[in-house]
Amino acid sequence: MNKLCRQVSIESPGPGAKNCVFNFFVPIEDTPPQGARIKIVCAGACYRRRDRSNSITSISSVSSELSDYCPTSASITSLTSMSSPAHQGIREGSFFPGFEVAGVIESLGSEITEANNRGLHIGQRVIVYPFDEAPAGYAELMVVPDLKHIVPIPDSLPISVAAMLPTGALLAMNAVFKAQAVVTEILKQRASTEPNKKCKILIVGTGGLALWAVRIASYHFALTGSASVDITVASLRDEGFRLATEIKNVSVVQWNECLYEPQLIERTKDVCGGPVDVVIDFGTTSRSLHRSMHCLSKGGVVLISDEVAEKLLPKFSRLSSEYQQEIIPISNGTAEQLAELVQLVATKKIEPPPHSVFPCEQAAEVIQKLCNSEIPGRAILRFHDVE
Repeated sequence: MNKLCRQVSIESPGPGAKNCVFNFFVPIEDTPPQGARIKIVCAGACYRRRDRSNSITSISSVSSELSDYCPTSASITSLTSMSSPAHQGIREGSFFPGFEVAGVIESLGSEITEANNRGLHIGQRVIVYPFDEAPAGYAELMVVPDLKHIVPIPDSLPISVAAMLPTGALLAMNAVFKAQAVVTEILKQRASTEPNKKCKILIVGTGGLALWAVRIASYHFALTGSASVDITVASLRDEGFRLATEIKNVSVVQWNECLYEPQLIERTKDVCGGPVDVVIDFGTTSRSLHRSMHCLSKGGVVLISDEVAEKLLPKFSRLSSEYQQEIIPISNGTAEQLAELVQLVATKKIEPPPHSVFPCEQAAEVIQKLCNSEIPGRAILRFHDVE
């Protein structure tokens, strides 16, 4: 009979953020012949949800289905129905869907040899690239079917920081890379007529996604010599505003949801120096996207997570056509990009956003605090102490 290990599963929060964290004891799976078994040390507090077919799927951030209006209470609206209307609640961009795991290799498969081990070994510190068959919860031991999903991390990188990289930071990096491609094309088109006009980028959000994006963008555009790029962050709450203002060469505008839309749009354009060319929108509510498009110039581009693209694209296809703007879904990125990101963070070329580490036994309390915006930056759950 297989031995058992503990598993923590986080689903989308219901009313009051209760009954969304479940603890189980599950059988320890055998190590796949061509894969590995990972002892989880830290995991990002991400969530997964059940769709109508009752299968576990990854969806948009909590903010995508919470209120499009001013919050009036600290309660979290139930997200159990995809067709339910928007309700009042609290946005929290630090708590989003995905799978973020950092740990050590506990065992390698029987078919792994020195010739095909990809430089991996037992006891090595690693992170796991989110793969399609990833389990629904965080077990103390998880199996990875193929070593290509495993990315080693250097000793200089704290394992709690590494746990933030596989989903939030990687998605942000991929969004910045796509923005770079759009900016390059825009500057090429302007070269003959407006060679001195800067390209403006607006990053919308508050939590881990936006904070990663602005850090990666600041580094990336400086590295590529793109002095013709101005970056502005539209923060959705006070704490995010403070964190964003700590980043050099980045302008910040606060989106106070209790203001009228024309005021917010005018305020944003004033800070940006006019309509922007590219928006990376991690707010992902209908209201956020609508506002982003009004801050965007004719022919501009909005980048959104492909997690919410299916929901939002049909609603805005007519508006984007009318404004001659394009909405582009962004995927999570590749394992190769994740390996590159590891090196950038490990060598301190990119500074990670603030984070707090909690014992996995406190998962329910952590989710409650996240939903009430009581934890700055990201929340990391610790399963074992190896450092």
